[in-house]
Amino acid sequence: MTEDFVDDFDGAVLDRSRWLPHYLPAWSSLAASAADHQVRDSCLVLRIGPEQGLWCPDDHRPPLRVSGVQSGNHSGPVGSTTGQQPFREGQVVREQQETFWGWTPSGGRIEITARMDLSPRSMASCWLVGRELTRRESAEICVFEVFGDAVEPGRSAQVGAGLHAFGDPDVPEDFATTRVAVDVGDWHTYAVDWTADEVAFSVDGVHVRTCSGPPRYPMQMMMAVFDFPERAAGHEDHVPRLVIDRVARSAPD
Repeated sequence: MTEDFVDDFDGAVLDRSRWLPHYLPAWSSLAASAADHQVRDSCLVLRIGPEQGLWCPDDHRPPLRVSGVQSGNHSGPVGSTTGQQPFREGQVVREQQETFWGWTPSGGRIEITARMDLSPRSMASCWLVGRELTRRESAEICVFEVFGDAVEPGRSAQVGAGLHAFGDPDVPEDFATTRVAVDVGDWHTYAVDWTADEVAFSVDGVHVRTCSGPPRYPMQMMMAVFDFPERAAGHEDHVPRLVIDRVARSAPD
């Protein structure tokens, strides 16, 4: 296989031709959804400090804080229901978004090398999702999802991976967590091998699970760290982080 996309985050700032440092801004606004992020030491650092406000505070339950980047974005006009990954029925656009397609792969081997610092109140995830030019193109390939309350520090973690159908009737709902013997605070490479018929998930080259019937259309990548304030007891001062060293795609020769 030949690499046809690599981002090593070697620059001084995020490459805005590839990434938008916001999380689903159509349901909020660019200002209110801005990621707390830095590019340093050849890594993208996503964090949630104490100053980070709630995302969609009057609309999303439970309360949520998030710092994320995405490789695509679009919406319809204010008041319309045309947007990406609505979290409830009848969701309407609050701020119209410019169309942006930075990187939208459609198959191949996709790898993300990352580490994370989580507590029981936080979670980190990387996923591919349809661009939702139509609601049908909305399925998700979850590369990894790690909740801090499912981490045994220094020993293992429950790593979620699989497919979510959302509005795509052709994609099965097939998501599961697997206990993987890794310290998520260290560097690991999470990968999917995505063909027209199946998608195989691995961590550091070790197979985790395989799902049949994945999406066959272009998808954008989402990477984010989340904080759930209602779970804060005993962890009020913790700053969750997702640190990404490298994102790459290899296409079949």
